[in-house]
Amino acid sequence: MKLFRLWLLLGLSVAICACGNGERPDTTGLKVYKVALDQSPTNLDPAQGATVYSNHLIVNAYDTLYSYKYLARPFELKPRLAESLPTVSDDGLVYTFKLKSGVRFIDDPCFADGKGREVVAQDVIYSLQRHFDPASLSQGSWVWQGRIAGLDDWQKAGSDYAQPVSGLTALDDHTLQITLVKPYPQLVHTLTMGFAGVVPREAVEKYGREFSVRPVGSGPFRVQSFDTTRAVLVRNPNYRQEPVDLAAEGYDPAIHQAYGLERIAGRSPPFVDRVEVNFIAEDTARMTSLTKGDELHAARVPSPTYDLYLSSKNPITLKPEIAAKYHMVNWTEPGFVFQTFNMDDPDFGYNDDPERNERNHALRCAIRKGFNWNERNERYYSGVGKIFPGIITPAMPEYDTELSRDSVIHDISGAKALLADAGWTPENLPELVYGIPASVLQNQYYEQFRGFMSKIGYPAEKIVVKQYATFGDISKAWKQSRLPLINKAWLLDYPDAENTLQLFYGPNRAPGSNDGNYSNPQYDAMFERAAVMQPGPERTSLYRRMNRLVINDCATITGLSRAVIIFWDKRVIAYPDRSFVGGFYFPYVDIDDT
Repeated sequence: MKLFRLWLLLGLSVAICACGNGERPDTTGLKVYKVALDQSPTNLDPAQGATVYSNHLIVNAYDTLYSYKYLARPFELKPRLAESLPTVSDDGLVYTFKLKSGVRFIDDPCFADGKGREVVAQDVIYSLQRHFDPASLSQGSWVWQGRIAGLDDWQKAGSDYAQPVSGLTALDDHTLQITLVKPYPQLVHTLTMGFAGVVPREAVEKYGREFSVRPVGSGPFRVQSFDTTRAVLVRNPNYRQEPVDLAAEGYDPAIHQAYGLERIAGRSPPFVDRVEVNFIAEDTARMTSLTKGDELHAARVPSPTYDLYLSSKNPITLKPEIAAKYHMVNWTEPGFVFQTFNMDDPDFGYNDDPERNERNHALRCAIRKGFNWNERNERYYSGVGKIFPGIITPAMPEYDTELSRDSVIHDISGAKALLADAGWTPENLPELVYGIPASVLQNQYYEQFRGFMSKIGYPAEKIVVKQYATFGDISKAWKQSRLPLINKAWLLDYPDAENTLQLFYGPNRAPGSNDGNYSNPQYDAMFERAAVMQPGPERTSLYRRMNRLVINDCATITGLSRAVIIFWDKRVIAYPDRSFVGGFYFPYVDIDDT
């Protein structure tokens, strides 16, 4: 998830206070959890919740109907704002959800008496409608586009909230019914996402553009302050009482006993008074803050620093002096890092001239052959990333272990031959603008890429860097199709390979999730067939055929799933996780202050 478009340009060089005056209060006697993220979000509106960074805050300020069990792996759905999993009609089209009674939004001036009112089914409907209201500039409409009966028509008719949507019905204050156009097995998973955060209409209308940094939700925390360096969450004192059932959350003594999680059993979260989320982009600074002992409790360990903390990478093992102070968890992320060609760019993508179109295909394939994944892995991921062909990641059950690895093999002679056969020469090769957000690491990625390309005969002066001030700025450029190559990471929104396959589905083109504007009618037809299927051999076969189409079209340079290593202070009772909608674990964190 996790890529977003800026729709609000604010002076974020100064603190933006969501509530209160932004001053640092006296935290003496309070339980404070301090964690670091490697990027900062610019928007906390669920309609804009397209990155793991924004979702860390959104899913704690807002409720979603569902989430994932704290400890169960593989991930398992559980109710959150909903009472239980939905009832589903035999044809898979009608979902009925029961909402918990007595859940209230936080107290806020947007409400008539300043007191948060009860969350009702109509709030869920309104929150979904907002994604189809042009005024929201939603980045999440692709999740439900063409899925919910009447919602696209509601948008075309002018997004009038006074008009009903046939597929969204509040049967009563606590019963919601969603009617689909066609089966959508992933629907409940989408209702865990930050995009599905339930917002009150009063807040959107009162705060207007300021709503993006002034969350009003019913989640376990209130956002007290938010700026480019840090967000502060404080406990919602009126959050519902729901004692933790460790067994139901997937507790396994063999895995979890070392982390002291038994101490939260039977107690109602959240357990800390305050969460400080620090945004520290530079790897060295982040780890320095962690190891100082008083600035941070937890952080993801950047791969360039692995040698400082690990005694072994296979298996991943902490040095004794580090293991004495910190807990560690590690896994291969379900997402991946990759590069996608902008197929709307006539110099590299689709071209109306059939001959040039074929030459562009050869050019893309040559660039892919020239990319050295092994070197990228060794230099920037300490050699522990998992390289794989295509767009179905190794963490997914549909991953094809028998798929040819030709598309990830570094082949300089093969790349040169492709260029020569297609008539490409150093003189006529098009300029390739390589966009990056401003940082030392991103510049290093660029220089390495340019080095790869020079080895296949691409003139260095034709690989031109274009820097953007922030990740949000470059994301906006991707969404507006202003760059020929998109370099990004994608963290899955839910545990289904459909979530990476939809990145190449034609109707999801930019500004949707398919910001490479890949368009293949055969692929789209298979995607639409698979989209209504439950998991099974037939769907897996379609997924793998779609995967091969993207590989054969040389539409993307992919890919690598990174190793994720998280350290946390042994005084912290937690099991941190950044998979899928990161941040759901915050309410379960406790501090051992004995």
